[in-house]
Amino acid sequence: MDNVKIFFEYFGYLSSTIVIFSLISGFILWSKGTLKVLYRLGKRLAISKVAIFAKGDNLTSLKGLLDDTGLFDKKNIGEIVQKGDIENAKDFSIFLVYWSDWESDYESILSQKSKKTALIIYHPSEKDPIKPEQMKRLNEKRNVFVVRFRGRLLNDILISMITRGIG
Repeated sequence: MDNVKIFFEYFGYLSSTIVIFSLISGFILWSKGTLKVLYRLGKRLAISKVAIFAKGDNLTSLKGLLDDTGLFDKKNIGEIVQKGDIENAKDFSIFLVYWSDWESDYESILSQKSKKTALIIYHPSEKDPIKPEQMKRLNEKRNVFVVRFRGRLLNDILISMITRGIG
């Protein structure tokens, strides 16, 4: 009877050691993956500036979309409503463009975009598609997203913040 008791005692020690080791290694793996992404996203949300290129009701709608999330500080959201204001956007880390309002001036926007700046073009699905030559030109630049749905728009903004990194 004592041998059985000793066997289960040592088996308990071994089982406890395995569980503790698994918990520690799981926490380390989680810290290297998920925690790093959450930290980068939090840092980006605090310092990223979004320039909204839109006019009239489209500007109100996009600004309301960002405000409703509660993720963005209002002081970090800028408005670009006319061609003369485009150069004011150079300090922003994300350009959010309502395509129909800026289709004729997209080259000016591209000239202000740096390699690290994310360019997110919102072109609602009920509008005619972007012309192939314009899509080709957009595809030549880094960090350019073309979005046809509002739900996807927020997703691409968040992804661009995470992938851009810290700095």
